[in-house]
Amino acid sequence: MKNLSAKQNISFTDFELNGFNSLEEWRPFLFIPFFLMFILSISANSTLIYLIVSQKSLHSPMYVLLCLLAIVDLIMPVLFVPSMLLNFLFNWTGISLTGCLTQMFCLHFVGTFQSTLLLWMALDRYFAICKPLYYNKYMEIRNFLKFVVVPLIRNALLIICLVILAGKLPFCVTNIIDHCFCEHMALVQLACGDISINNLVGLLTAFLIPTADFILITASYVVIFASVFKSGKAHGKAINTCVTHFIVMSVSLTFALTAFLSYRVRNNFSPNSRIFVSTMYILFPSCFNPIIYGVRTKEIRQAFLKFMNTI
Repeated sequence: MKNLSAKQNISFTDFELNGFNSLEEWRPFLFIPFFLMFILSISANSTLIYLIVSQKSLHSPMYVLLCLLAIVDLIMPVLFVPSMLLNFLFNWTGISLTGCLTQMFCLHFVGTFQSTLLLWMALDRYFAICKPLYYNKYMEIRNFLKFVVVPLIRNALLIICLVILAGKLPFCVTNIIDHCFCEHMALVQLACGDISINNLVGLLTAFLIPTADFILITASYVVIFASVFKSGKAHGKAINTCVTHFIVMSVSLTFALTAFLSYRVRNNFSPNSRIFVSTMYILFPSCFNPIIYGVRTKEIRQAFLKFMNTI
């Protein structure tokens, strides 16, 4: 009993990221697919950013928001993929508690910003189709900031609470994090104290950010489609853009909620499956968002072909 009590008074401050460890000698081969996805993400998003910045015809609010989404998709893999690749190749697994909490904040805050950007895009389409006479008024930077500030404050406060509560926990069970990066629940489940508040804040964060954004986006698209069909006007381009947004949003939310719920229904998820879904939640949208928009958006497709012809 005395030894157990002494162990509980020890809180680890250094951890090891040990994702996919059960693959043993096959683990280094994971470098290849993740490296290829990393290169695809960097090149595709960099190209999209260049096209939007360099083409004056793409300087409308919708494409500015799309450029911001590409910047977010560029930042996300940079935050964790290089260290994960070094982990696979050279078994560089060490990370401090401070470094882990910093990575956790950056990943979750940038991830929620991605969700909020999709909400802003939905608002842009709503004003463009349902309130065209007021579009320029509402999409002015000064007025649009009103729609930007509140979601950003919401995201920052919830993620800061999430990280602070995680940092206050004593970690005496083990210092081995069964993941490739510092996800919230991957760290919190190592605590030897009560984590019910952490679980509650995690659930609130999942409901108040990605789920709430999804509901608002879906509601705006329902209003948009109803307005288009009721007016009988041709809004093919606008509808196509909305469908593209909906595809991107659905894929992102599916990965995000699956990754989140995998910690609540562990019996149905192997550790490798849970890590894979969590990794794809961050990496898959970063790789394929610019491709989806490039293929489905005529102006971007034309700008890309023009760019290729000049090379």
